[in-house]
Amino acid sequence: MRLTPEVVDPALRGAFGREYHYAVEAATTQRMLPPDAAEGAVALAEHQTEGRGRLGRVWVDEPGAGLTFSVALYPPGPVADWPELTLVAAAAVAAAIGDIATIKHPNDVLVDGRKVAGILAEAGERVVLGIGVNVGAVPWDGAGAVERDRLALLVEVLERLEQGYLGWVSRLRGRG
Repeated sequence: MRLTPEVVDPALRGAFGREYHYAVEAATTQRMLPPDAAEGAVALAEHQTEGRGRLGRVWVDEPGAGLTFSVALYPPGPVADWPELTLVAAAAVAAAIGDIATIKHPNDVLVDGRKVAGILAEAGERVVLGIGVNVGAVPWDGAGAVERDRLALLVEVLERLEQGYLGWVSRLRGRG
């Protein structure tokens, strides 16, 4: 099933994803979000042709099998704290996958020691969190995949990310 807006919107449980940009194929979801995207806006592509990970590594996906999406955030300063958002996202993905998932610092989620998800944060005027999860198919040797319904996993990741992000913002403001 394709994760079109008509499929995703009724399933959402929070504010993240209410603004939703969808493509069957895109170079990268990182560039699908418009400059004026709302906080929590999501861009999802069924397949990325130029997906990438940390340190310029290539992110390979299996068309229609994984989850590749980006989320726009507008965190408060200081900017020096923004890299923590990668771990907030990794924690959300790992929690959505379940107890079998672990986080490999700073941006990978593993199941049975195999990478099933990666997070890429890009900052400018905002932070765009790119999230890729292998669902049902292993796109490269040595990788892992989770066996989950893609819609249910997307909804749970977004809900947990929203909760984690709001908690992070609250803690950040409490420090200042």
